Amino acid sequence: MRTQVPPRHPLRQLFGALTEKSFTEHLGWPDLNITSYVSNLLVDFTHTDHLYKIRNQQDQPVDTVIDLLFESEVLLQAQSMDRERDVHRHIGDFTLFMAGLFPEYLRRLKTAGLIYHKDFLVDYMKTGKRSYGIVAQMADSPSGEEPPLFRKLSD
Repeated sequence: MRTQVPPRHPLRQLFGALTEKSFTEHLGWPDLNITSYVSNLLVDFTHTDHLYKIRNQQDQPVDTVIDLLFESEVLLQAQSMDRERDVHRHIGDFTLFMAGLFPEYLRRLKTAGLIYHKDFLVDYMKTGKRSYGIVAQMADSPSGEEPPLFRKLSD
């Protein structure tokens, strides 16, 4: 069951204000579409059922980027182009979230000898940008999001 944070919830207002301030003042990127998307992503990912919403054929949550990439391939696991697009969007969202909020965890993956972790060799930033680029190229947008949003996120 997916839980939803109400539109007027204080958490949405907090993340909205902080994201807008960060993007405008610190990054010099005052794009309302981007800040709105990122703040909604932060709110959505406060629930782990959203963070791990992609499920494999055994109905298990997919929790590594490597496994998400496997799920995104039409020739391997993705049953349709819509599934491929959804999984690539999630890869972009997941990597953006992890790189933005947990950069120390990603550094630890690379430096602490965690070679047993599936994502040991994954460059989260490049993989996320690539996935957003794939989403941007898929012109048919069932979610209503405009491809230019994802094109900007892929840059």
